[in-house]
Amino acid sequence: MHYDVIILGAGAAGLMCAAQAGYRGRKVLVLDHAPKAAAKIRISGGGKCNFTNLNVKPENYICANPHFVKSALARYPALQFIELVERHGIDYEQRAHGQLFTLDGAGKIIAMLRTEADWAGVELRLGCSITQVQANAQGFGLVTSQGTFSCHSLVVATGGLAYPKLKASDFGMQLAQQFGLNVITSQPGLVPLVFKYPWKDWFAELAGLSLEVEICCQGQCFREAMLVTHQGISGPVVLQISNYWQPGLPISINLFPGVEVLAQLQQFKANNQTLSKWFGQYWTKRFTQAWLQKYPFENLLANASDKALEDYAERLTNWTLYPETSAGYDKAEVSLGGVDTDEVSSKTFEAYKQPGLYFIGEVLEVTGHLGGYNFQWAWASGHACGQVV
Repeated sequence: MHYDVIILGAGAAGLMCAAQAGYRGRKVLVLDHAPKAAAKIRISGGGKCNFTNLNVKPENYICANPHFVKSALARYPALQFIELVERHGIDYEQRAHGQLFTLDGAGKIIAMLRTEADWAGVELRLGCSITQVQANAQGFGLVTSQGTFSCHSLVVATGGLAYPKLKASDFGMQLAQQFGLNVITSQPGLVPLVFKYPWKDWFAELAGLSLEVEICCQGQCFREAMLVTHQGISGPVVLQISNYWQPGLPISINLFPGVEVLAQLQQFKANNQTLSKWFGQYWTKRFTQAWLQKYPFENLLANASDKALEDYAERLTNWTLYPETSAGYDKAEVSLGGVDTDEVSSKTFEAYKQPGLYFIGEVLEVTGHLGGYNFQWAWASGHACGQVV
């Protein structure tokens, strides 16, 4: 059973690549060990699938080689995927920061990809585990639970380690190493941060509370909502900064982004007003009480010295915390690390050391910010690869 192209992984990148190759007249087979195709798409965006972003730029991606993403993103911009969505009659909405979500659920995007693959004549086999991959005279030979296959071009679109309950694995990275390619160690990305005692207990008492903050780490800053959890902190801003945080590093939280904190406190002091009244303009009563118990201060601001007021304003705008760890792959939206981009062409995604072997999507050492950027990388890398395999 010989094919022109075999694609490992029936996710976003794999299905996009399959359709493009199929439309070029290639005989394409997609294999996936999971029982359903595109399971990660189905749960993305709370089931609404944040399928792309109107503001995609190379700067929205983390990669050891920041130039690697430019070619594919330029050749298949977000507007082209939006046109595909519209051709299939899928309704969507724009939310903050240029994020686009389906109105009728992520299943619409999966159905669109499956339809495109069907139209292109792609064969799909699910629940198919792969036991052996070897290079041969024809290209590659694969031994699987559903038989033996061979192909001229082999595309690895197996994703990363996030969401192990959805059959995520490091198979693609193992395969890269089998063929002598370097792999950057994987770790959870876009993931909540966890604290140990006593901070864990402090946050647990406030679980469910949300407030807009700015968080910085290693020179990177993001401003969005922070959600307090039973183990620490989550929400969009925390997921964003988690891609830059490493164990042992501090994070700096500005609890009042865009607010002239010291000037306002000085004004309240001049008017002989209280700190709790000032907090009440921005915080819930529950957070105000918890904060003042943790960091007591003169409630009547007239009694505070100017230096004490300056120090307190600094704490409020540069609150330094040391998370213990992340919430792990179970809670991560993506995984950092993957196949070293120096090992593959940024135009074709073919491995330099093994002709006919390609890597696309999340299996590569490319991670986007939160907000549809990772899906756009899947579409762009899959489309580029599908034009050449």
